[in-house]
Amino acid sequence: MFGGSNRAYFTGTETSFGCVLLTPDTKTFYTDFRYALVAEKNAAGAYEVVVTSPEKLDGLLADKLASLGAKSVGYEEDVLTVARFKELKKALAGFTLRPMSSALSAVRTVKTEAEIAHIKKAQSITEHVLSAVLPLLKVGVSEREISAELTYRFLRLGADGLAFDNIVAFGENSSDCHHTAGDRKLDRGDMVLFDIGAKAEGYCSDMTRTFVFGEPTARMTEIYDLVLTAQQNVLKFLKAGMTGREADSIAREYFRANGFEREFGHSLGHGVGIDIHESPRLSPNNYEELPENCVVTVEPGLYTEKFGVRIEDMVVVKKDGIENLTNFAKSIII
Repeated sequence: MFGGSNRAYFTGTETSFGCVLLTPDTKTFYTDFRYALVAEKNAAGAYEVVVTSPEKLDGLLADKLASLGAKSVGYEEDVLTVARFKELKKALAGFTLRPMSSALSAVRTVKTEAEIAHIKKAQSITEHVLSAVLPLLKVGVSEREISAELTYRFLRLGADGLAFDNIVAFGENSSDCHHTAGDRKLDRGDMVLFDIGAKAEGYCSDMTRTFVFGEPTARMTEIYDLVLTAQQNVLKFLKAGMTGREADSIAREYFRANGFEREFGHSLGHGVGIDIHESPRLSPNNYEELPENCVVTVEPGLYTEKFGVRIEDMVVVKKDGIENLTNFAKSIII
């Protein structure tokens, strides 16, 4: 495995270089001098740790595979560049290369209790941070200033870092699903959208809340209530065994019935774990069943020319429903 997230998942060690080689009988973790100490600390005992360099890695892999009598080798087709794949194919000319990204994704989709505990910790930090930052909203403050406060407080409260770049959007910028915080200043009557998450113990959280700074218009209230009801419908019926497409359709059909199909342009949600976007997807294109104990977001949204509304919770999918990991209030008025 060459992907950093997969290396972290299997070895408990985040590195910018390395490879994990797994066979039915052996586990080998290749890394370089920079990570030798942490690799020995985290993986020694379970893995043979081999310290090498990028120039020597492929040769070591070929020798190891030959000594094991291997015939085929799995690789992550969604991680390797074309150039890197050509290098690997040349170095491992005596072996059959088989794509394995889907198989690895399936393993990581179902979360252990320990993984869920890490995600809960990240979510707790996220909720505490948003609670602390909301009182700082005032006329004239910029998106950039609030985003900086969020980052500072994430780190101060013990996060490893951000799960992704903060989305802080005022007014018309809330219509931009993945807005980058800028110099737009807050004013009375603005819609305010936060999409934020922490990373703790190597795992991510993800939460979106939308507010109005001041009194909402009738149109704002209408849109907000539609999004909230769509999310509540999904949270009520979501369970293991449902396909990602079926989950998405609960919100999508509700919006369609109310004349807002075109304003919901993204999928309902995604898996969360070591990466902020993982399998499974709650989307019209996912016909696979959701397994028990996967962690997904439920984030319907509607986006008009003047403002957007998105509300996002993160949940554990269970056999008979969900465990909602998000405990932050949902109110249109700050």
